[in-house]
Formats: sequence, structure tokens, C-alpha cells
Amino acid sequence: MPELPEVDALRDFLVGALVGHEVVRVLPVAISVLKTYDPPVTALEGRQVTAVGRYGKFLDVETDGGELHFVTHLARAGWLQWRDRLPDGPPRPGGKSPLALRVALETGEGFDLTEAGTQKRLAVYVVRDPLSVPGVAWLGPDPLADDFDASRLAELLAGERRQIKGALRDQSLIAGIGNAYSDEILHAARMSPFKLASSLKPEEVRELHEALRTTLTEAVERSRGLAAGRLKAEKKSGLRVHGRTGEPCPVCGDTVREVSFSDSSLQYCPTCQTGGKPLADRRMSRLLK
Repeated sequence: MPELPEVDALRDFLVGALVGHEVVRVLPVAISVLKTYDPPVTALEGRQVTAVGRYGKFLDVETDGGELHFVTHLARAGWLQWRDRLPDGPPRPGGKSPLALRVALETGEGFDLTEAGTQKRLAVYVVRDPLSVPGVAWLGPDPLADDFDASRLAELLAGERRQIKGALRDQSLIAGIGNAYSDEILHAARMSPFKLASSLKPEEVRELHEALRTTLTEAVERSRGLAAGRLKAEKKSGLRVHGRTGEPCPVCGDTVREVSFSDSSLQYCPTCQTGGKPLADRRMSRLLK
């Protein structure tokens, strides 16, 4: 799933590619991708893109100075593919193509929104105000905002009677962090993913805040300036523990371990994060402190 660093890089890329250009066609291929119907997607046609913004993992393409917004969430398996030259003729719906929606500019350039797999969660909204999108309206603060300091993080975690891994992934608590970067942040903070969020001492909160800001900032910097097609590979290459089960930890050399859930998994280093003790499967037992 694209997370804050990749979506931020996509935003940067689209600022250069879209701003100042006119949308001439919006072609939905998978009707399920559209989550709003008034205004219709055709209302974007003939409008000029004036800005591109980000809300957590949401992209916001603003037209005509904010009169209408094209907001998308790429979900777990969605992606944006830029095309220097779009194919002639409209795309064909159906079949096994991952294409969900196409946006064409007056230059002949444009982008496709695609989604792999069978779980269709890619979402597109055409709205007058991005805050009318439910997922945007309830987002927590952006962790890279200037005012997101350690005291702000402490306020958010106070009273959170759940594990820190789940708290970091909660978009209503902190916007933009998903499964991969929560693993990376906790590894950098040398913290167990199952530690109770409200139990963190002030020094632990400060260390977690430093790990969070450093991990996300470095990921954003690695992705900055890359074309959309290279962002997935850059994300994977920069991860130290997530998706690296069985490989040596780059910090201590211990073997990266995994805990599996029904629809996801987490990775961690026992030496760095859990005092050398492997964690039990979450489905069967409690965290080993």
C-alpha cells in the first residue's frame, strides 16, 4: 500500500506534470472506483489543474482555483501510472485489465489509476470541498507537520489502550502511516510492536517521535524527484525490516522475524526490539514483554 512518503512523492511529481494543464477527458473503466456522483466526473473536463495536495494517503487534484477537486485513495493495491502519450481511443472495460480510470490532458499526456487483485478498494471522489470526503474529514494530524512535536505525540497516545503498532496505523490518530512504515518506525525506535501505547514513558515517546520523523523524512527524501513508476521499487529498497522476514537485521545481524494476522503481517528484530525474545503469534497468545 502506498503510504505517506510515496503519496507525497506522487504529489510532487503531479505538481510538475499537471498544474497549468487542462483536463479534457475523465474515463472511468471500473465503475466501482467512483464513490461520488454529484458533481459527475465529466464536470472536471475543460477545467485547469491549479494545485495538487495531499491529505494523509489521499491525493487531491485541485481545478480552477479550488472550485472542484479530484480526490483519490490508492488503497492497498492501487497505483498511479503516468503516460507521456495516452493510447488512442477509449479504454475497454472488463477483462483482466487492472485499469480503473484514465485522466487525459490537452497535451495528449495523462495518467491511469490501476488496481491489482480482486479486492477493489481504489477510490475516486469528485467534490467541491475535500473535507466532504469521509476519509479525509476524520484524518488525524500529519506527522511531518511543523507542529507535530513529541508533546503532540504524547497527547495522542495518552489513554490509548492498544498496542503501539495499531495506534500508529490508525489514520484517525496519525495520518499517513501504514503497515510498512509502522514496522520501520518501531524498529528505529527499538520498540516492541505490541507495547501498550499508553504505557510509554516520556523518554520513550521522545525516542518514538524522533524515529517517526526521521524514518518518514528520509523516505520522502529518497522518493523526491522520482518518476511515478520508480516509487514502488524505491520504497522496497529502503525498508530495513518490513517484508524482510528471514534476512539479517541491518543493525545487529539477528534474523528478522514475522507475526502473521488474517490479512497482514508485521516484521521486527528480536534483538533490537524485544530483548531477544521472539514474539508469539498474535492469534494465539499475548505479546512477550
